[in-house]
Amino acid sequence: MAETKREIERKYESDDSGLPDLTGVAGVVSVLDRGVAELDATYYDTSDLRLAAASITLRRRTGGSDAGWHLKLPVGPGVRDEIRAPLSDTVPEELAGLVRARVREGQLVPVVRLRSSRDIRDLVDAEGRLLAEASVDAVRADRLFGGQGTAQWTEIEVELADGGDPALLDKVEKRLRKAGVRPSKSASKLARALAETSSKKKGRAKGQGKAEEGKPSADEAVTAGDHVLAYARVQRDAIVELDPAVRQEAEESVHDMRVATRRLRSTFRSFGKVLDRTVTDPIADELKWLAGELGVGRDQEVLSERLTAGLDDLPHTLVSGPIRERLQTWAKAQHRGSRRRLLGVLDSKRYLNLLDTLDALVADPPLLKAAAGKPAKVLAKAVRKDFAKVSALIEGAMEQPPGTDRDLGLHEARKKAKRTRYAAETATPALGGPAKDLTKSMKSLQTLLGEHQDSFMARVTLRELSAVAHAAGESAFTYGVLYGHEEQRAATVEAELPAEWKTTREATDV
Repeated sequence: MAETKREIERKYESDDSGLPDLTGVAGVVSVLDRGVAELDATYYDTSDLRLAAASITLRRRTGGSDAGWHLKLPVGPGVRDEIRAPLSDTVPEELAGLVRARVREGQLVPVVRLRSSRDIRDLVDAEGRLLAEASVDAVRADRLFGGQGTAQWTEIEVELADGGDPALLDKVEKRLRKAGVRPSKSASKLARALAETSSKKKGRAKGQGKAEEGKPSADEAVTAGDHVLAYARVQRDAIVELDPAVRQEAEESVHDMRVATRRLRSTFRSFGKVLDRTVTDPIADELKWLAGELGVGRDQEVLSERLTAGLDDLPHTLVSGPIRERLQTWAKAQHRGSRRRLLGVLDSKRYLNLLDTLDALVADPPLLKAAAGKPAKVLAKAVRKDFAKVSALIEGAMEQPPGTDRDLGLHEARKKAKRTRYAAETATPALGGPAKDLTKSMKSLQTLLGEHQDSFMARVTLRELSAVAHAAGESAFTYGVLYGHEEQRAATVEAELPAEWKTTREATDV
């Protein structure tokens, strides 16, 4: 079973003079000599170095105290999550799965071998607690694939102890700089090894090839097409980057990936005058499929939390029968089934093909004539069109009497509010304040309508669970109480909506 460790470290150039004395750095009372460890690591990647392009490393290492397979995923500057698996001859399936969105149909092959003599020092406080580990690494790199030759260098590495204060690294760095030691120019040993042993230009990762190089970011965009594509690329990148987190059940990862798919779909539909919908509509259908699969577990999780919170708020005199146990059983069964299904989706050919299709789209986009137009004109027109649809849906829904038709109408309005919000997000770098204000207004409206939809889904579930409880001879009284509370929550939203919508209309200036 793989385990995850948050790694916070910094690397420095070394001139072979060794590690400066770090005793006396604020909090460091002693520097303990832990001897020299001989490390031998083979790094794996695809032939075109897709993992390296994403600052991901996968290695099999022997020697030291943590021999085994290590997968390192970037979190931020100097911060990575290291997922460890026991030593074996082949890449562990669990680690292979975590990089599948990058590797896809490619093969993982050995690309570099690094052998290091690591002279280790422990930085400890007055009570002997480990604060950080500092080491001097004498490294030899041998290229195994995609290049030739060897490279040798010496570097200093300082890694924060588990649960340590990152401010300590700033204090250590200050001492190192005074001793003439400077931060490494390479983010990792592997990056330096690849650069120094390559016999040709750095390999390009799939989906980041020549056709995509030089594409402007939102800040550099000139045309309407530039803005739309910059936004689309951000969402494509988010889907791929969130894949490992979803597989590991990281908090909010499923929700965030689902939002990225929705943003892409909305972009295709809102800006159909910029990107050819005969090309993007089939892709949008696949994104809708993926969002639906992601939503199976996510929607159930949100609903379970809502129902449990509602039950917790009831006085005990209104709780009748084993409703809490039934809710827990229902939630666990739903989670187990949805989890297995989602992992199957992420390993499916259909999903990997979708990622390839998104790469192809942003690398060679199906631009229409309007893509060359001025952003202020083209993007604003699309945003106004989406806003008009939201307006018509809300006004139409509120004309209906309370009940199913109004519920469905407000649900459609919520979906169109999301689309308008995402269109305004796309347009914000070009349109500035008005688009930013509309984004904020649509988010507020979406939240309000989301509360209404959650209430609707809660009532549907409560009806189903009460029927099961009744058939089992249990009291359905508490289900009815909760149902009544959800009806009241929906009524409150409907009462607040006219004023919210009036404020939104008056503030809109796109």
